[in-house]
Amino acid sequence: MYDWDTLNPKVIAEFRANGGKVEQFGNLPVVILHTIGARSGKVREIPLIVVIDGGQTLIFGTKAGAQKHPAWYFNLKAKPRIDVEMGDERYSADIVELPRAEAGEILRRQAEKLPQLAEYVRAASPRRIPVFSIKRI
Repeated sequence: MYDWDTLNPKVIAEFRANGGKVEQFGNLPVVILHTIGARSGKVREIPLIVVIDGGQTLIFGTKAGAQKHPAWYFNLKAKPRIDVEMGDERYSADIVELPRAEAGEILRRQAEKLPQLAEYVRAASPRRIPVFSIKRI
């Protein structure tokens, strides 16, 4: 598995140095979520690949196919209004978890296009991967 404490700061530095581009992620669109710890209250910066689907900006709680939800999932459930960095821009947003049926359909569709996502979905099973929409405010 990944060492997120080592990987995330490197990804964030590359993101900020290159206007939101991260070569390691194949130059797919990336955001940095500024989540607020559900228990600690501390701001956590989380870089994630986003998918634009039907006008929605989406993130997936894959945790690289792990059997548990990522920590940021619980932070967003507790405090869904956060700051988001995308490209050279930073804005406030509400992060909304999509209903199970809609999330499942989006995951299925996106996994057909993105082999890495398909692998994460397979590896995480039977865990249901949450899908969130970023709603700019």
